[in-house]
This record gives sequence, C-alpha cells and structure tokens, in this order.
Amino acid sequence: MKKQYKTILCLLMGAAVLTGCDDFLDVDSRKDTDINDQELVTPEAYVNGIYGMLTEWDYAFSYLGVTEMLSDNADKGSSPSDTGGDKKELDDLQFTSSSGSFDAMWANWYKAIGRASYAIEYTEGFGLTDEGYKNRLIGEAKFLRAYNYFFLVRGFGDVPLQHVSLTERVPKEEVYAYIEADLLDAINTLPNKSDYESKDLGRATKGAAQALLAKVYLYEKKWQQAYDMAQTVIGSGQYSLENDYATLWRVTTENGVESIFEVQARGEVVAHGVQQYSETQGARGTSGWGWGFNTPSQNLLDAYNAAGDDIRRDATIIFAGETLYDGRIVSAAVENPMYNEKAYSSANAGAGDGDKNIRVLRLAEIHLIAAEAANELGNTAAALTNLNIVRLRVNLGEVTDTANLRQAIWNERRLELAFEHDRWFDLVRTGQAASAMQAAGKNFIVGTHELFPIPYNQLIQTPTMTQNPNY
Repeated sequence: MKKQYKTILCLLMGAAVLTGCDDFLDVDSRKDTDINDQELVTPEAYVNGIYGMLTEWDYAFSYLGVTEMLSDNADKGSSPSDTGGDKKELDDLQFTSSSGSFDAMWANWYKAIGRASYAIEYTEGFGLTDEGYKNRLIGEAKFLRAYNYFFLVRGFGDVPLQHVSLTERVPKEEVYAYIEADLLDAINTLPNKSDYESKDLGRATKGAAQALLAKVYLYEKKWQQAYDMAQTVIGSGQYSLENDYATLWRVTTENGVESIFEVQARGEVVAHGVQQYSETQGARGTSGWGWGFNTPSQNLLDAYNAAGDDIRRDATIIFAGETLYDGRIVSAAVENPMYNEKAYSSANAGAGDGDKNIRVLRLAEIHLIAAEAANELGNTAAALTNLNIVRLRVNLGEVTDTANLRQAIWNERRLELAFEHDRWFDLVRTGQAASAMQAAGKNFIVGTHELFPIPYNQLIQTPTMTQNPNY
C-alpha cells in the first residue's frame, strides 16, 4: 500500500506548535511523493521541504496581515462585513495574543526552522562524497533557517532558539548573532547565482546570503557591516536593475537580473505556488477575480502622488476601472477602489493554486541598504549615489539636499518596496511607527505595538514562556 512520503516523518521537538508536526516532509509542494520512490529519501529532498514552507497558505493570508495590513501601506480591504478572521483587528491595531495570524506565522516560521535544522543534521550524516554538493545543501538550509529567525526576531523580539530551548526566550541580540553565524556559513559554501544549472535556479545563493546579511546588519544598526556587505552584492557582477520597474513582478522577469531571492511558484504546468497569494488579493466583486484583501491605502496613494512617482504608483496599485498591461479590464464596479498589483497573476488570476513567484530580495533594496548605512556613517556621497540609482530608474530627479537625507532614504524604501512585506518592520526599526500610524488614523501604543504578542496557544502549551509587554 502506497502512502505519501511527506506524511510519514515528523520532527518531534517537544512543543508541537514550535515545529509543527503535520506535513513535516512536504518535500515538493507541487506534487505528492511516494514512499516507494527511494531516490527521494535524499538530503536534497529534506532541503526542498524547507523551501516548501514558503508556499503554505499562511503566506497567502496571515503573512499579509502581520506585514502589510498592520502598516500605513494597506487596508484590510474586502467587504466591510468580512473581517478575514483577525484581519480587521490587525488593520485597526486592536490585535491580541489570540489573533490567529500571529499564531499561524509563529508556527510556520518555527516549523521551517525545525526542518532546516533536521536537514542540516541529516545531510551531515548521510555520507555524501561530493563535499561541494553537501556543503551547498547545508548552506541552503542555513540561509533558510536564518531567514525564518529574522522574521521571528523582528516581530517578537526575544524568542527561543529552537536548538537550545523550546520555552526560554533568549535576548534578541543572541538571536541576531545566531542569524549572522548561519549566513556567514552560507556565504562560504553557496555558489553564485550564475553557477547554478537552470534546474536549480531559485535556490539560495551566495548573493542571497550576503543580501540578507546586509539587511540583518541594517536592522542591528551595524552600519559599516551593512554598507560593506551591500557593496559586496552590488559589486559582485551577478545582478543589475531591470530597466522597467513595471515588469518586476511579471513572469518575464522571474529569476531575472534584479532577482536575488524569490519564492519559486512556476512549473511546466500550473503550480501550487504560494497557495492563494494572488487570489486573496485579487479584485473583488463584479468582473473581479479574488477576495479583495490587503488593498493599498489612500495614505500610500498620497505618498506616491506627493513624490510625483507615477511609475511606481501605477506598477504597485490596480485602480478600479483601469485596463491592465495584459488587456484585462478591471470593472469600475469592483468592491474596492484599489488592489495590490504586485500580487496580480495574469495567467492564473482567481485560481487557488498560484503560479506567481514572490520576490523576496532584489538589487534595488540592496542599493537602499547601502544608501542608508552610508548616510549613517557620514558618507553622504555614497548615500546619494545609491539612492539616486534607484530614483533614476523611475524617472525621478536626483536628490542633492543632504539636510533631510535620512528621511529621504526612508521614504524611498516605502515607495520602492511597497507591498514587499517590510513596511511595518521598517516603521518600527526607524522609530516612525507611532507618528506614521497616527497619520494613518491608527492608534499605535508606544511600549506595546513595537512587538507582536507571543501567541496565546503557545503560552498555553508552554506556560513558563514569558509574554511581551502589555499583552
């Protein structure tokens, strides 16, 4: 009797919500695997299972709530009567430790970390004779483990290091140190993007680990390290900016020249992708193709208009009544006035199974990391150079005024990276959250909302774990 291989093994780490035992070996999210197919029981299969976590339903709904709907970039969307579970309370900044989106992402991120740790251990002991291949797989797993810990530490602050304790939260500085160590190891073993065969395109690369480490350093305010690592990526010769900003989220640029790391969704046939990512954010109602959640806010539209940024505005926002680049007509009668164009899939609009790669790291952001870090170091020339490289692509004038350069760089991050799931974390790390939320009509509570609440379900299972302040 055949069984699906993905259901037969579970990494038991003690507290199930930290690792998530169901579907532990989701080796390939786009097809079922067979227990009798022994060639799948390989280290690479285990590493593929870590990537598979990025395509789970959590990333199509809960993830939107805790990265975008919280912020001034987005509103809940959909219809007023559809709360989307906890999405209205997230949008209104009235969430609690029982809000389901935090619970879902906490479990997802820790489950991915558990898969990564197991994949590393399994690969080390498997007996691979090709050292380069073995080290590459371990490097991929370490990159993905660092990626998931980065979300946890940005959102929750002090969190458990899973290999140390399932209940004791360690200071965020220790978490960041662990992330740094994983990424430095990955940098030493991963190949450049150009060294991968076409069948492996989309796997973590040396450049992806360097780019993520530059971003980690930025959040830690390690300005020199952030600048140096960003410049390493920029100077690697592996990446360049796409000429046309509007094409960055279309099929034609998937894994393209600007892409450093993205979630793979496209196969020879319609793939599982990030389950319902496009559908949940598609236009809702008459002639629509989705649920209408996570809609651009008037606040974001005003920011684009104030900057004269028509190119990025029109590439980021679908307006009711417009005709899209592929000829699709958006009815003027759809329920919401605006939708997220970066989530739009031309070929697969409305389908539950997505076919759209999700961009995670790209070169433009690395230029903005270099700009911010250089400015904090007092190197205004380098800051202006990197900032203006990004602006010139979208036909905006060069910034020459250095009096408000820090704010100019922060504003540029918002306009360049809107709906790429960093806005909330940027607001918190830069100290802008309270004022930005007030301007957006949201009540940000200083001393509370800088951190997410530790999920109630986790505290029930591990009652010795501490909660964040005021939840």
